[in-house]
Amino acid sequence: MAKKTKEARVQVILECTEQKKSGLPGVSRYITKKNKKNTPDRLELKKYNPILRKMTIHRETK
Repeated sequence: MAKKTKEARVQVILECTEQKKSGLPGVSRYITKKNKKNTPDRLELKKYNPILRKMTIHRETK
């Protein structure tokens, strides 16, 4: 019987926070990986939003 291991690295989706406030249609999302053991909190990164054409804060979704 094989061991069941809990992986530390998980795939997360980052979604733009300013996109919702602007009222423009569309969503800016990025997919990345994070280590759950090192960063148990939600991830926040500055990424480029092509709809708003500027760098915005992208937060991890559930």
